[in-house]
Amino acid sequence: MNKPPCMVWLPADHRLLGDHGHQMPFLLLGDKYARAVKVGAQAQPVMFPLADAEQIDELLSLVDGVMLTGSPSNVHPSHFQEEVADPSLPLDPARDTLTLALVKACVHQGVPLLGICRGFQEINVALGGALHQRVHEVPGMNDHREPKTAPPDEQYAPRHPIRIAEGSPFADWAGGTSAQVNSLHGQGIARLAEGLTPLAWAPDGLVEAFAVKGARTFAYAMQWHPEWRCWETPFYAAIFEAFGRACRQRMSQRLQASDLARSQPG
Repeated sequence: MNKPPCMVWLPADHRLLGDHGHQMPFLLLGDKYARAVKVGAQAQPVMFPLADAEQIDELLSLVDGVMLTGSPSNVHPSHFQEEVADPSLPLDPARDTLTLALVKACVHQGVPLLGICRGFQEINVALGGALHQRVHEVPGMNDHREPKTAPPDEQYAPRHPIRIAEGSPFADWAGGTSAQVNSLHGQGIARLAEGLTPLAWAPDGLVEAFAVKGARTFAYAMQWHPEWRCWETPFYAAIFEAFGRACRQRMSQRLQASDLARSQPG
């Protein structure tokens, strides 16, 4: 009997798409995120369309990890007690409802968790932190947004250095305490949640990576985009390799528990 694949849940974006003035709702997942899980983490990316917060426990029992992706949309600022600063920017309240609860469930149940860009911000907000809605307007902060009209290769090119905490997993993955990363975000951390440990910083002091304190397994997130052709950058590849190892470890534990349950009499 073949072993089932190691599976990673990637929650969908909710978006209206269409032309000629007619828009329809779509559930979307960026190829680059799914491909990074497939190639970089050696796991099968899965989606649960229309999953809601009440289903989290039953769905987590089917998977071996969760990756919270980046997105054009922002976390709704009501989740950190602010009004919307720029109504022109996209929001995704349906995703917020699922992912903010999903973060807490992953931490509580010891499910491997990787957060990227919006996912990084979701983890911070879910655990009680707050965001700058427009980092580039904060005194002393740099503009971390990408050149919108540039081709993808330029948008995802290394943009600035980060300082990495010595002795941290990020230092192991990067091979040192500094690295060059891309930068494609307008929001950023204003107040880090108490349950998080900062592990990397941009030159202006903005937190670029963190770990969940006391996590029983892989629970890390970063503001940059390591999923972009992760196999071409050793630092990025190492992040996904570590995430994949944690997911396969959970899969082994999950299958052992399932086998044990089936072997019990009655």
